[in-house]
Amino acid sequence: MSFYFAFIPYFVFLGIPTTNIGTFRYELTFNQSTIMSYLRFDKTLMINLEESLTREILRTNKSGAYHCTTVVDCNTRKYHGLLVIPVPGLDDENHVLLSSLDETVIQHGAEFNLGLHKYQGNNFSPKGHKYVREFDCEKIPATTYRVGGVILTKEKIFVHHENRILIRYTLVEAHSATTLRFRPFLAFRSVRQYTNENAMASREYQEAENGIKTCMYAGYPELYMQFNKKNTFHFMPDWYHGIEYSKEQERGYDFREDLYVPGYFEVDIKKGESIVFSAGISEISPRRLKRMFDEEVADRTPRDSFYHCLKNSAHQFHNRQDGQHYILAGYPWFKCRARDLFVSLPGLTLAIDEFDEFESIMETAQKAIYDYIDNKPSAYKIYEMDDPDVLLWAVWALQQYAKETGRENCLTKYGQLLEDIMDFFRKRKHSNLFLHENGLLYTNGTDKPVTWMNSTTNGKPIVPRTGYVVEINALWYNAMRFVADLFREQNESLAHSLDTQAEITGVSFVEVFRNEFGYLLDYVNGNMMDWSVRPNMIFTVAFDYSPLDRTQKKQVLDIVTKELLTPKGIRSLSPKSGGYDPNYVGPQIQRDHAYHQGTAWPWLMGFYLEAYLRIYKMSGISFVERQLIGFEEEIATHCIGTISELFDGNPPFKGRGAISFAMNVAEILRILKLLSKFN
Repeated sequence: MSFYFAFIPYFVFLGIPTTNIGTFRYELTFNQSTIMSYLRFDKTLMINLEESLTREILRTNKSGAYHCTTVVDCNTRKYHGLLVIPVPGLDDENHVLLSSLDETVIQHGAEFNLGLHKYQGNNFSPKGHKYVREFDCEKIPATTYRVGGVILTKEKIFVHHENRILIRYTLVEAHSATTLRFRPFLAFRSVRQYTNENAMASREYQEAENGIKTCMYAGYPELYMQFNKKNTFHFMPDWYHGIEYSKEQERGYDFREDLYVPGYFEVDIKKGESIVFSAGISEISPRRLKRMFDEEVADRTPRDSFYHCLKNSAHQFHNRQDGQHYILAGYPWFKCRARDLFVSLPGLTLAIDEFDEFESIMETAQKAIYDYIDNKPSAYKIYEMDDPDVLLWAVWALQQYAKETGRENCLTKYGQLLEDIMDFFRKRKHSNLFLHENGLLYTNGTDKPVTWMNSTTNGKPIVPRTGYVVEINALWYNAMRFVADLFREQNESLAHSLDTQAEITGVSFVEVFRNEFGYLLDYVNGNMMDWSVRPNMIFTVAFDYSPLDRTQKKQVLDIVTKELLTPKGIRSLSPKSGGYDPNYVGPQIQRDHAYHQGTAWPWLMGFYLEAYLRIYKMSGISFVERQLIGFEEEIATHCIGTISELFDGNPPFKGRGAISFAMNVAEILRILKLLSKFN
């Protein structure tokens, strides 16, 4: 990897749209040589498994299915696989159908296996990584192998809105007759389980055009494996035992399974020829494969800048199923969670000028909201809608829509929804959110987590935030002021009522949360006050409407800067506060305790930087740009082209948790958009 901060303005390197800042004019395009090497890894890194096995690659079909593995195609998680898809007839989980595909190059009877699997005792076999010469994922994941005089490239692409992955093999160089052998490793299991050799697994298969179809267990769809060229399938069923997943071992889980190989395909290939392999749950005409591959490639935006990496990553969280449009909270294990949806929605859509996508997702979300507030069973796959802060985050998301498209447009599209949400709170209809006479909202978080700090142990919250919670009430104040301003001309009575309520709330907010040290208490429950320095107070500075004055905002910002700021996000707890645990490592219970006790979260950085720009305006731009460098570096490390769920709170601030997290990508994109507006 090469970085160019010293040679071109950092804003240019980010690749965000043209804007004017100060005396400089920044452009989206820059030197082509810079673009060409953005996400390319050479032989030195690829053959070093300590480096290459930590780097993962993710591609999705925008409908719930995905392909995920490491850059050397060695699976290190039970969630990894070439073809991982939802199977609605079985459950609400994803399922690994095709775990991997081992390629073998054959010349003059000599076999060179390009596959790579980990077995007991830290043994890797067949060690195909030693043939890798380069990996490039600027547009699509592409690996170049060299075996003697043979140079072979492998390119993978996941077809959008179809459960199908395509792999194109091109023989770039060869001095004699060459044959390729392909050995598929099948799992047919949930991503949360393992498979082991068993008598229930079906060995049956049927021929399909230029391939076969097979299904290991009842209830699963048929898996079609086909090529664009005639080939020979050799039925040689076998189980490969004891394949290990190092990431699961690190996380304290079971980490070993058996995979079924039904046999292998063989096909001759000539110099300059390309062969396309397809794995999907429906048969396809082999004659379509080359054209389909080219069309899918043409539809992709190159990951040639920080901005384009994040934009591509934003698209991967979209999930269209059964006519509805969702946002997945992250990969590889998260579903659509209501809070994550509303927090990430503006950044994943509005920040990249995809307003239609915002409206499409909001159409589904709105139906789910009405099911909830009308106390009806929900028919939509949006989880945790009943959490106390969720609808307030929905109001915030619509507030961002109003800022981007105009208040009149927002009022026309979502005015009734906003009025109904505010009515829901003011009439005290929420089962765990109570509007007190002092204007503040009270919630009980003793038995169940009520905010984004939602880790539990033995079913109980690790951070039991009960009482007046700081960001819930910051959201509440912001929501009242926003809706009042939105309705001021159309419904003066509603606006006046909300303004009156907000005045009461604002006075109480300052009295209850602000302490003599200038920062905000995290939550207050009668005489119980949480004095921990946590990031949740930053929202009060970042939101458009705040009960704090400028001096009070600056004091909050200064404390967060001094005690919580890291290069990879905002810490969930100050090192000076009791219980600080910055390293998200070890078995599940240990990680659960560290989850919100000092780990750093990139999505909080979005609100922190927004707050910083509110206080310092133009003079804060250079500081904000410098903070983005930490995320630029992340693009080439954990999961290529995206941002991890969280980071250790202490150096070296290693990425942890889910490999790609929607709120993180969204908030960095939103800050880039905010930067672009400064003139």
